[in-house]
Amino acid sequence: MSTGLFAGRASEASGQPLPPTIGWSDEVKASFHLAWPLVVAQVAQMALFTTDVIMMGWLGPKFLAAGTLATSLMSPFLLFGIGLITAVAPMMAQAIGARDFKSVRRTTRQGFWVSIIVAAVLIALIWNAEVFFLLLGQTEENAALAQGYIRFAVWNFFPSFLFLVLRCLLSAHGKTTVVLNITIIGIILNAICNYALMFGNWGFPRLELAGAGISTTLVNLVMFLLILGYIMTHKRYKRYAILVRLWKSDWARFKEIFRIGLPIGCTLTAETGLFAAATILMGWLGTNELAAHAIALQCASVAFMVPLGISQAATIRVGLALGKNDPEGIKKAGWVSIVMGTGFMITTCLAFWLIPKFFIGFYLDLDVPENQVSLGLAVSYLAVAALFQLVDGCQVVAAGALRGLSDTKVPMILAIMGYWVFGLPISYYGGFILGGGGTGIWLGLAAGLAFVAVVFVIRFAWRERLGLMNYKSMERG
Repeated sequence: MSTGLFAGRASEASGQPLPPTIGWSDEVKASFHLAWPLVVAQVAQMALFTTDVIMMGWLGPKFLAAGTLATSLMSPFLLFGIGLITAVAPMMAQAIGARDFKSVRRTTRQGFWVSIIVAAVLIALIWNAEVFFLLLGQTEENAALAQGYIRFAVWNFFPSFLFLVLRCLLSAHGKTTVVLNITIIGIILNAICNYALMFGNWGFPRLELAGAGISTTLVNLVMFLLILGYIMTHKRYKRYAILVRLWKSDWARFKEIFRIGLPIGCTLTAETGLFAAATILMGWLGTNELAAHAIALQCASVAFMVPLGISQAATIRVGLALGKNDPEGIKKAGWVSIVMGTGFMITTCLAFWLIPKFFIGFYLDLDVPENQVSLGLAVSYLAVAALFQLVDGCQVVAAGALRGLSDTKVPMILAIMGYWVFGLPISYYGGFILGGGGTGIWLGLAAGLAFVAVVFVIRFAWRERLGLMNYKSMERG
């Protein structure tokens, strides 16, 4: 292994900030080059779930209901784990920016440790999901079918989290097209496995929802093995020897992942919980309101994939600049990403305002008389979702920039305040006390996200006076 690979941090020798390495236009190009494959990969990840939902529907309504029930329980746990493990991204980016390459390997190793431990704990928590479903008043048949899916699908937590660690490694090097290509392979393989195992085609047994669960785990395992094989054989990455001394502990780094990652996981869970609570409020209003809400939320979720990918790129770009001790680079990386994410959402905002029926038509037959009430509600919800888009895109990219500085604890507290102390009460007050119905509920969601967006942007703007730019190198050993 070359000695250059383990060179010390570039800024340690002088203790002075490095001069800015690129200008504003170059930062735009670098951020876009890093972000677009992550954006498409996020959309592709949604396609994995969409494929499962479509094929569950082919089995019949009861299987679709049970499968949706199962995934609704698994999703918050999965998102919590993803948020926690995402902590390795800024740690790797900062180390690469500082040319402390040995630290990258050690962070990868401890990321594997955390992935395995967190996956095991989460699996144990939801293993007996049937009991939970029955306590919530679900039918015995739905509860049993949902547990049958979970008992196989939940094992995907192990390869999914391990895949995420290696995805962060490649993203920190700006190599995101590989992640996209592997995700596309996963979509194709998922459809093939579902067709074989769910329906008993090509000589395989008909396993229905259990087959879908097996397929989910198998596909994520293959995706992990593909990205691992790429890293182990590519000349740029195999020098890291990420599997060497895999058993060796590094407790300082292990604790650092939890210190940075736990707030991220809690933030994602809090945001997911906000939308779940809003869905419950919509259910109190009626079936048409709930259907319209689901359509508007799905439209917003698809558009959200773009700023989410930009947010991931922002974490890497800001982390790289921090590792180089380049305050000017941090400023450019953060603001370019925030403008890119918000700028895209201006486009979707206008689209939701001007041509709402175009988007609703993907989910609802516009010519069926029975759908007209839901159609009218969905149009009104999309009008609010247009405003919602702007603040949602801004807050997620600003959060990504702050994560690049390893700033996660205070943003978590601010996010929970915005979602649950500010947003949800306004949703309830506007929807029920003021009689605004679903529109009032959506305005509350927009208000909560606007609060978070404003405080996150201010926090990034005040990063120097708040002391957020101090790089703390990990203990070596």
